[in-house]
Amino acid sequence: MTADRLDTIRTLLDQLGVSPEDLLVGPSTTRPAQMPTIGEYLDRVTGAVSPGAHRVYGTYWRKVSQVWGHRRLDEPTPTEIRELAEQVKAAAVIRRNSRGGRAAAEHLISALRCLYRHAVADNLIPPDRNPAVAVAKPRRLASTRRALPDKGLIEINRVAGSTGNDPDLDLLLLRLHTETACRRGGALALRPADLDDEQCLIRLREKGETMRWQPVSPTLMRRLLEHNAERGGQPDEPLLRYRSGQPITARRYDHLWQRLGRHLPWVRTQQTSTHWLRHTTLTWVERNFGYAVAQAYAGHGGARGAGVTATYVRADVTEVAAALAALSGEPHPLAPNVVRDRRGPLVVPAHATRSPSPTEVGSARS
Repeated sequence: MTADRLDTIRTLLDQLGVSPEDLLVGPSTTRPAQMPTIGEYLDRVTGAVSPGAHRVYGTYWRKVSQVWGHRRLDEPTPTEIRELAEQVKAAAVIRRNSRGGRAAAEHLISALRCLYRHAVADNLIPPDRNPAVAVAKPRRLASTRRALPDKGLIEINRVAGSTGNDPDLDLLLLRLHTETACRRGGALALRPADLDDEQCLIRLREKGETMRWQPVSPTLMRRLLEHNAERGGQPDEPLLRYRSGQPITARRYDHLWQRLGRHLPWVRTQQTSTHWLRHTTLTWVERNFGYAVAQAYAGHGGARGAGVTATYVRADVTEVAAALAALSGEPHPLAPNVVRDRRGPLVVPAHATRSPSPTEVGSARS
């Protein structure tokens, strides 16, 4: 290269404010002057995530901090993450419903992906140097949960209503979950202010910070109002409470199913839980009212895996109310004539042949 060309390049670099040394370091290899340690950065991320994410990932972040807390954030490799996932999998607590520690390994990888997503967003690590995305999660096994048979639902309600220190509360929980197919978190977050008694709707706030108005039968609404009058607190405080006035926690569900398992061996053997009621109700709704209504009934907002057509055939709250009216055998304010005389492709007339609804089965004791 001639001296004139070199002088031209030097002049151009001076004008751009770039030194020859800057050209020797590519953008993918530049590092911040102060790369935090994993322990330091976890402290930041812990305060930036939602309570739900912290509840799921917190245990695994503590494990990562114990093992790698002193290391720089950009040091762990995909191979090291795989090794740590295998260690967590092998050390997982063995329970009756354990599946070889696969869930523990999956949660660890998810926790690290969350950590490194924040690091990429903060420009601490380039996207192509994110080690967590290069590690595949263990393949999920098919769920063993399923819809309960009619006899099983009757037995659960019978035992819940005849044992324990608060059968009224337990029967209310079972009816709430059977009618609405809500998750435990949705029931625990329910407040008196979430009850619309005029339209027989309750406001459910569940995982992913979702919120929806879910129809309930007049009978269930009346029982919720009575429960609140007897035990309730302020409008914005938890609705479901013990006789003492203290709000229930997830432990109430644990104790309930442990007790049911002592009286019903199949409950203990199959590890039946509240989520089985969700399977039971949604299966019945899908069989009788179709996939779109079941999707809305479940509070599934997306159409993942269902194709683009699902965007155009979403069911609304009145169709969910129609399904609830047939399910409970009671007219609903948003679908007052459905059970008796309305006909349509999404509605099963009362006189038509259909499978017994979950609440009809459970009403034998509740």
